[in-house]
Amino acid sequence: MKFQNYPVERHGDLKQMLRQVAMENPNKTAFLQKVDGVYHACRYGKFYADVNGLGTELTEMGLRGARILLVGRNCYQWAVAFLAVACGVGTVVPIGETLSRGEMLELARYSEASAVICADGLAERFSEEGTLLRTIPFSALKNLVRRGRQRIREGNRKYQDLTVDPNAMCAMLFSSGTWGEKRGVMLSHSNLCFSVSEMRRMVLIDGSDLFLSVLPMHHVYQCVCGFLCPISCGATVAFAEGLRQMGKNMQEVRPTVLLCVPAVLEGMFRRMKEHIYACGEENRIKRVVDVTNALPNSKLSLAAKQKSLAALHRMFGGNLRLIISGGSSASAEAIKGFRDLGILTLQGYGMTECASVIALNRDTCHRDDAAGLPTPNALLDLANMQEDGVGEIRYRGDSVMLGYYRMPKRTAEVLRDGWFYTGDLGYFDADGFLYVVGRAQNVIELSDGRKLFPEALERLLCRSPYVKDAAVIPFREEGADGVIPLALLCPDGERIAEETGESDPKPRAELLMRRVLAEVNGELLPYQRIQRLEIRWDALPKTPTGKIKRAELMRIYADLSAK
Repeated sequence: MKFQNYPVERHGDLKQMLRQVAMENPNKTAFLQKVDGVYHACRYGKFYADVNGLGTELTEMGLRGARILLVGRNCYQWAVAFLAVACGVGTVVPIGETLSRGEMLELARYSEASAVICADGLAERFSEEGTLLRTIPFSALKNLVRRGRQRIREGNRKYQDLTVDPNAMCAMLFSSGTWGEKRGVMLSHSNLCFSVSEMRRMVLIDGSDLFLSVLPMHHVYQCVCGFLCPISCGATVAFAEGLRQMGKNMQEVRPTVLLCVPAVLEGMFRRMKEHIYACGEENRIKRVVDVTNALPNSKLSLAAKQKSLAALHRMFGGNLRLIISGGSSASAEAIKGFRDLGILTLQGYGMTECASVIALNRDTCHRDDAAGLPTPNALLDLANMQEDGVGEIRYRGDSVMLGYYRMPKRTAEVLRDGWFYTGDLGYFDADGFLYVVGRAQNVIELSDGRKLFPEALERLLCRSPYVKDAAVIPFREEGADGVIPLALLCPDGERIAEETGESDPKPRAELLMRRVLAEVNGELLPYQRIQRLEIRWDALPKTPTGKIKRAELMRIYADLSAK
């Protein structure tokens, strides 16, 4: 297949990247943040000065070389703190704001942090008796920046003149494993800059774009692709108030690019279809899709869709041109459905250990059901490939982590001869597109040695509009030699109640879930069929990127055999 990489400069380090972008675009809007109900703009010139000011003051406070936790929702203060620490103070350690106090303190001890920069409401978690962390709330950053900028005016250039080592750790991010193991991933400037440039070579993103920041920036996907990537080209990042306010925020800032996880993408697509149905527009839109899909040029086709379906696009602000889904496999129906309506939607595949991007569908060359193509300047192949073409995905490139912090044995298990072994199973098609089958550790091995991939079964179960979510886990029946697959189905109670008119959806839901299971089993080979069903009304436990916490579910349902 023929395609061209977009010409993109690879920056040597984040400090050089920010300086160059700010010098070239001092009056360009870097961020939009809502204050007192109104979005306010911050320009690149001010952002650069604030980063230098905070970095200077933190250095004067004796924090040079320190590990500094960063905790809080996506906001301007988070962005300033991340780059101020990473670009010369020490190592930034972003963690989730929804963690318990005990979990936060555990990560602080593990990372050997000596300070924390956090949202004001979280400061008390680190300032109680028994903790040695120096606590800096977001509200204090304004004064620290002011003092640092004053020092710079007086000639203090200790921070600005620091030369960063592009190959030394500047950030420690925690991988969102589904089996409960917390691993601190050590990343360098070189890792992060390489990942940013690889993404931009495959998908056109430039200074005219406006990203809506919805996913948490402490996760590598949003941090690299939705924060550092737009900064690298002088684009704008608007901070959403949260998932619930995403639709309203889209109307307010009119983004061109949105990064999301499959659950968000599929929810948006479901609401879009419901809106079309409620407006009685199905036939008209189908005609537009058929006509525009017949156009020979994909860019022309998208442009025609955007013009013909402008009223529909106003649901998302009117300017949304690109959605990128990551974190896990997304529905091919939703990806194609959005593209049919004029919004190019792609999915990618990555891991914290590779600074996010491993494979990505290109904007000019994509497969809706594939994880994507290898990035231009890295190697991607399969180890221990079986007869069916499935093997363990491994990656080699400049974005591969330095290692897991204080875990040399675990590091040696996954980093071998320059390759990072992902632990994911997949295969390539004839055109080089990667398809991820599932995690090797999630595979259900039956008593006869044959294997089931739960992620594939879950995708089949979730095709039903009555299934909100699904998980398939191994289950050992009492007295049995091996395990069988157990399906946990979460019914969409609201939809079932609305369609049936019944005040209690549970009796009908049980019938519908059994029908869904029977239909899926009818498509499978005998050994693949799911042999037990449990209906679950509570949401499945998941990581911040939407991955199912399978170990937790297996503990919850371990005693079912007694029933």
